[in-house]
Amino acid sequence: MRGVLWCNGSIPNESVVEWVLSAGVPIFGVDGGADKAYGIGVEVVEVLGDMDSVDESAWRGRTLPLNEQSSSDLAKSIGELIRRGFDEIEIVGADGGDPSHILGNWAVMNDSPSGARIRIHHEEQVSTRIHPDDGVFSIEFEEGEIFSVFAIGTGKVWITGARWEVDGENLGLSSRGLHNEGRGAVVKIKGEGVLLLISKR
Repeated sequence: MRGVLWCNGSIPNESVVEWVLSAGVPIFGVDGGADKAYGIGVEVVEVLGDMDSVDESAWRGRTLPLNEQSSSDLAKSIGELIRRGFDEIEIVGADGGDPSHILGNWAVMNDSPSGARIRIHHEEQVSTRIHPDDGVFSIEFEEGEIFSVFAIGTGKVWITGARWEVDGENLGLSSRGLHNEGRGAVVKIKGEGVLLLISKR
């Protein structure tokens, strides 16, 4: 089951909005993200979060307060969707604003439970969470197509089928995984910890 989380960052560009609307899946507002979506005519089925940045009066009957304050609204919203059985979670509107939120969003990818493919959609690219419990991640890249893999968890990493392969190295959060290239075939990626794949949408 697939769902979209609309965050309270910058309004996504037209191509991202068109993709969200064409997907035909439920859209959940992450706190003030509900107002951002509504402002451009996007229907939100429910608002999740601690409700500190959304106009609650506009969303009566369609809110789920998540008031625990040891994690972000996005982290709590992802956890709620996984609890409901969503196994594909698309995140939009997460870019822009305070740089700490960008790093925080990547930290959320590391902290979130396994069992769901989680992707953050940017202007031209997408960040895909690869969780070790989900096994080997396979994706096809065209010849010369650029992608990057960052280890946001700890442990060894394997990348096969790419121009620069990695065989059980401890990448860490370093530039070692920056700007690899496809070879017109399937690339297989696996890690002992959580990985982040950044590629074109």
